[in-house]
Amino acid sequence: MASATSATRAVVKRCAPSRARTRAAASRMSATSLVERTCRGCFLKETRDFPPLAMNAPGTRILNATDYSYSRLPDTPVRTPRTAMSILQSQKNLLLVGASRGLGYAMAEEFLKHQWNVVGTVRGEARTRLHELAEKSAGRCEIETLDITLPDQINALRSRLAARTFDMLFVNAGITNNPQETIGEVSTEEFVRVMVTNALSPMRVVEALHDLVASDGTIGVMSSGQGSVSNNTSGNREVYRASKAALNTLMRSFAARHVAHRRAMVLMAPGWVRTDLGGPEGRLSIEESVPNVVSTLRSARDEPGLRYLDYLGRTVPW
Repeated sequence: MASATSATRAVVKRCAPSRARTRAAASRMSATSLVERTCRGCFLKETRDFPPLAMNAPGTRILNATDYSYSRLPDTPVRTPRTAMSILQSQKNLLLVGASRGLGYAMAEEFLKHQWNVVGTVRGEARTRLHELAEKSAGRCEIETLDITLPDQINALRSRLAARTFDMLFVNAGITNNPQETIGEVSTEEFVRVMVTNALSPMRVVEALHDLVASDGTIGVMSSGQGSVSNNTSGNREVYRASKAALNTLMRSFAARHVAHRRAMVLMAPGWVRTDLGGPEGRLSIEESVPNVVSTLRSARDEPGLRYLDYLGRTVPW
């Protein structure tokens, strides 16, 4: 019995963390998350240094950094939702609005390849390719419902995500009308539909959600090279062009109001891509555009302020 008691004390001694060592470590950590793990029947709350953004990883249980205690639990297995290694590999968090198909879905897939966590939005309750992607993502892809043309849904999403911080907000939205229809031919209803979806609604999302982005994070919106007034020498797609030019102007106004902030802001021109919106005549495949779009966005945070860039990181004339 004495030997068994000594062995038990030895286990507890090895498990129990040093308060002095923990306090010293906490003082030099930029951010500390505490991961729960089992140790010979004891449940130990052990400090681990993680990059700051890892603390937002879905499924991670964040504990108080001053709690050094441990307690004996029943002899039942304890399941930790996320391992320390998976948290280390998933340091960045993206809120991607409009991710159910086309360029938005491809962006979600590409960011996951770069070990980002993705919260992607879909418009309705129907199953999409993003749902399939989420099921294969080991918890790194979450789905929210949002119709960006409905302000109440934007506000509801803001409330649901209020406690979270993202490294990037990217708004992907775009519809078109008949590309041959001139401004003199388009109906008022069709003009309003395109303008509300392509210009007004994306900016409502940015206005509502921008404070969820880290102070050194990135805010991006899907624009188009056809939004360039300077480059419009051929006409065509008049209403679509006008909607993207309006979006660019509104984003410039937003940037002017937030000039003191350190966030990078990007109006992205992805190129003419073969999607449902771009049509079969597009010059680029999704595989040629999206990896470059993601690479450009990932490097954008190095330069705060608003830029109008194409998928290769080149500046597009206003």
